[in-house]
Amino acid sequence: MARSAAPAQIAAQNRKARHDYFIEDTVEAGIMLVGTEVKALRGGKASIGEAFAGEQGGELYLFNAYIPEYEAANRFNHQPRRARKLLVHKREMNRLLGQIRREGVTVVPLSFYFNPRGIVKVELGLARGKRKVDKRAAEKEKDWKRDKARLMRNRG
Repeated sequence: MARSAAPAQIAAQNRKARHDYFIEDTVEAGIMLVGTEVKALRGGKASIGEAFAGEQGGELYLFNAYIPEYEAANRFNHQPRRARKLLVHKREMNRLLGQIRREGVTVVPLSFYFNPRGIVKVELGLARGKRKVDKRAAEKEKDWKRDKARLMRNRG
């Protein structure tokens, strides 16, 4: 009998990433956190809007992600904007780092979520920047789809 997967509990989302970038590929990665960071993530006040992934010492790290301090912890709290190591397979890490070095690609976090086992995962996106014209065209397409759905709903 197959076990049904419980829906993932989203802790933080980067909604602006799909507006600012063309997301070419997505990768799921683990992240090394301390206990107070996990507790703070469960509170849902993290921000990954300006975060990005990059190389540091041959490893993949997440920079500039804001996870607020956990209020119930006192002395053993974490730094809110510290660099956090991302856990991916070696081949996947080499592929991501190679694309970061060679092309105009950025690795941005799309969301933090808890998998069914309660472990924090990060959805990373290989992103290429959009120009202003591209953003305008995407907005126009989105508006047209919304209007088309409204017309179809009113007609039938």
